[in-house]
Amino acid sequence: MSESTTAGTNPMTEVSAEYLADIRLRVRTAATKLDGEVKDLILAARADLVGGGVLPAKAADESDPLVKQAVSTYVKAEFGLDNEDAEKYRASFEKQKIALALASDYIEATEEV
Repeated sequence: MSESTTAGTNPMTEVSAEYLADIRLRVRTAATKLDGEVKDLILAARADLVGGGVLPAKAADESDPLVKQAVSTYVKAEFGLDNEDAEKYRASFEKQKIALALASDYIEATEEV
């Protein structure tokens, strides 16, 4: 456990402050006191994508717009307690996950990373 934070970071367990702030905006909240919940949902979305066949590195790629859209849809589905649109967002996330899992760029290792 003596690895440096940059060499020892796991993209599946780390969320940058910028990414967290962007996802927070997508769920229409400015309350940073809920960042723990939002971060947990981001990590759960990534794990769900990986479970669906997306490569871990792709699921954790914070610069990928398709992954970011899928993650934000997942967070929108699961965020908060009284969410009347949850089922709509869950269905949308499932479709996005399937689309990513069918795209060769997201399921096969490439030379370019």
